[in-house]
Amino acid sequence: MKKLFGTDGIRAVAGKFPLNRSSIRILGSALAALLRDRGIDPRIIIGRDTRESGSWMEEDLVRGIFAAGGSAVSAGIIPTSAVSFLTRAHAFAAGIVLSASHNPYDDNGIKIFSSDGIKIGEDWEAVLEDAIRRGGDIPSPETVEVLRDPAYLDEYALFLKSRFPDGLVPGRMKIVIDCSNGASSSVAPRVFRDLGFEVATLHDSPDGRNINRNCGSLHPKALAEKVLQTRAAMGIAYDGDADRAVWVDENGRILNGDHTLYVQALFMTAAGKLRSSKVVATTMSNMGLEQALRTNGLELIRTRVGDKYVLEEMMRSGANLGGEQSGHTIFLDDCPTGDGILTSLKMAEAMCAGRKPLSELVAGCPEYPQVLVSVRVSAKTDFDAFPEIGRTAELIRASLGEDGRLDLRYSGTEPLARIMIEGRERAAIDRYAEMLAGVVRKNLGG
Repeated sequence: MKKLFGTDGIRAVAGKFPLNRSSIRILGSALAALLRDRGIDPRIIIGRDTRESGSWMEEDLVRGIFAAGGSAVSAGIIPTSAVSFLTRAHAFAAGIVLSASHNPYDDNGIKIFSSDGIKIGEDWEAVLEDAIRRGGDIPSPETVEVLRDPAYLDEYALFLKSRFPDGLVPGRMKIVIDCSNGASSSVAPRVFRDLGFEVATLHDSPDGRNINRNCGSLHPKALAEKVLQTRAAMGIAYDGDADRAVWVDENGRILNGDHTLYVQALFMTAAGKLRSSKVVATTMSNMGLEQALRTNGLELIRTRVGDKYVLEEMMRSGANLGGEQSGHTIFLDDCPTGDGILTSLKMAEAMCAGRKPLSELVAGCPEYPQVLVSVRVSAKTDFDAFPEIGRTAELIRASLGEDGRLDLRYSGTEPLARIMIEGRERAAIDRYAEMLAGVVRKNLGG
């Protein structure tokens, strides 16, 4: 049976199982009951992105929490990482985020943080998932007033500004921020302006349906054009809940999370802030990053795709820097989850402190050609159950040798098989990717 919780919580079309109203009430009730069973007062904080479904989902969550004797407060529209921060700062028993990250507006999702500000473990997920599947009816008041406190967003903004050194911004340093019509719209431009940056914005007028629509971290082309047009020092693009960030340098080149890890690894090493020689990334990170770090005496440790796996490995290995090529970056000394706005402040700090343009900071990090192909599947069956898939993958790996990599996995949030291939020759890896995609489609196509 397909799990409801993926690598980033529950995600589905809002209004349909498991994100229909009754299931959401059951989840809220089950979480409060789970906390109480473990001797924890079920005080819960909720935040959401700008999707139109967020308000009714929040109300049903609160109904369920109240029905089980819990209490809840809403921080309103706020980035995912802010809920992690506030959960710890105010000793809430749990934090809930209503967001589908980079997905279209009609999707939504539920992410749950423990009191430590990290995503709950699979044992808790199993209890909640079982409750949702059992169904039932949750008695609750006909009307529920959701207590909202806008001071939480202000507190989070103050936290962000406290992570940037005073007086570091050179005069009239211009940046362009693409807010993806999401949760960063009301906070990221304000933070950068308060710190002394000259800010131009794109896609910062959410209407409930335009979140991620041809904008943000998945669509940075308009940002690149704006950076060149305004002669800005840097462009920043967030996703819908602002837990990831990607970049555009002053020349209009689009950069990703691998470049973030490279710049920050060197900057933190020079400042004596990198706790170990290890940097954690996933199987998706480019071989160029691995080679560049090795050249500087640093080791890249790879995990499965998913920021929760990155965090687990960071905590195990003692690393305080890790992230994903997609733009999630974790600075463990500051926050135990990916925070796109915090990450962009760290990148701006590296530029300002070194008085170097972004293009120069990333110059030592080469990129091998890389292709990513997604194949819709009918079921996420173990690939080993299909000998033809295994034979084709091994043939490609043998052809790539030491000059390339193949990663075949399932998406943690969608019914997709992901094929990533990198190597020295673009034409060859394109050919290999289509070959393997055809075999996967033949055996598993949805």
